[in-house]
Amino acid sequence: QVQLFESGGGLVQAGGSLRLSCTASGRTISRGVIGWFRRAPGKEREFVAAIRGSGGITYYVDSVKGRFTISRDNAKNTVYLQMNSLKPEDTAVYYCAADPTDWLNRDYRFYDYWGQGTQVTVSS
Repeated sequence: QVQLFESGGGLVQAGGSLRLSCTASGRTISRGVIGWFRRAPGKEREFVAAIRGSGGITYYVDSVKGRFTISRDNAKNTVYLQMNSLKPEDTAVYYCAADPTDWLNRDYRFYDYWGQGTQVTVSS
């Protein structure tokens, strides 16, 4: 059974940094795609970033380019989301998800497995 566990959320002031972790069990992150999504109160789920297991190719939504970095540690079977220069509008519950294909999809419907989410709150 595939399970994903997020950690690393918290409360931070604007301009600060956080690093989220997504650890997988039951599958290897070196295949398929791991994506990060977020949902802010009253808003739709939004794609943030994704990384492909083969080749490590990454993909970001425009609003986080240059501030967020997605990476992976195959030995730990963990994907990270380093978030710098955080803004209040980044406040949301962040989820990681697994897509068994190699396509860097931003559509959440392609992702089969989801973590429980971790809260990120950025104060102004």
